[in-house]
Amino acid sequence: MSRPIGISVPSGGLASAGLAVLFVVCWSSGFVGAKLGTGEAAPTTLLMWRALPAAVLLVPLAWWLERRRRARPGAGLSWRAVRVHVVVGVLSQTCYLLTVYGAIDLGVSSGTTALVDGVQPLVAAVLVGPLLGAAVSGRQWVGLALGLAGVLLVSWADFTAGAGDVPVWAYAVPLGGMLSLLASTIVERRAALATPPLTALAVHAATSAVLLTAAAVLTGTAVPPASRDFWVATAWLVVLATLGGYGLYWLLVERIGVVPVNSLMFLVAPVTSVWGAVMFGEPLTAVTVAGLALTLVAAATATGRRQEPVPA
Repeated sequence: MSRPIGISVPSGGLASAGLAVLFVVCWSSGFVGAKLGTGEAAPTTLLMWRALPAAVLLVPLAWWLERRRRARPGAGLSWRAVRVHVVVGVLSQTCYLLTVYGAIDLGVSSGTTALVDGVQPLVAAVLVGPLLGAAVSGRQWVGLALGLAGVLLVSWADFTAGAGDVPVWAYAVPLGGMLSLLASTIVERRAALATPPLTALAVHAATSAVLLTAAAVLTGTAVPPASRDFWVATAWLVVLATLGGYGLYWLLVERIGVVPVNSLMFLVAPVTSVWGAVMFGEPLTAVTVAGLALTLVAAATATGRRQEPVPA
């Protein structure tokens, strides 16, 4: 028998709720930081200098953690786990971030980029069932459909407000990143590894640091600008988006599951849109607000009722 998808309330549910709120803020900060940074340098420059400090910080911490774990029989990071997390790092950080930063650099607003990413629950609902043995209730399908309507409404409002400055195809760029992030989650879940989130994040960060540095060097964009705003954006992205956003993402996947975490993406978009309007003067029209309201209703509908596992 399959089990239903939903946010159950585990022991320590209040802690999970608090982590979820913090995750939404940290994940939103990534889009805002991307807007800040791409105004100062090429996306590959910003990504390289976001990835390198994170790897330098996380790898020694993970190495120390693994040394302690190896003291216990059967514990420690296996080569299979390393291989899996290298793939996850390529998908969840390198591919995902290149598309997000690329879209924002093309002129797509930070809020709309976040909202396009918000269709993850729709795709997750379709794929998680056959791949991870989960089912989607009718209530959740209604919520997911409302979320899609909100995405389309906000994207249309953003495109028309741009007065043709942004090419239509640019709105499809974040879709590639969304699919990469979702694929990384499915790969990690199917591997059924017991890797601590800090260790997994260190492998992801190291993988991305190598690939993004290579991309910056090959495109001649490795040298950072001397501007203060660039380094403020870089520090913002390392601390809030990488350590906070990605760290909480994998921690919450462990605590509450794949689809509930992806459903939180519906909440990222409203936060990012308001943040972008305040900081950058991005359009926040009545149509945009209506679309964002739909996503909030979608999140409440898709995750508002506890579902109990169906006995096998």
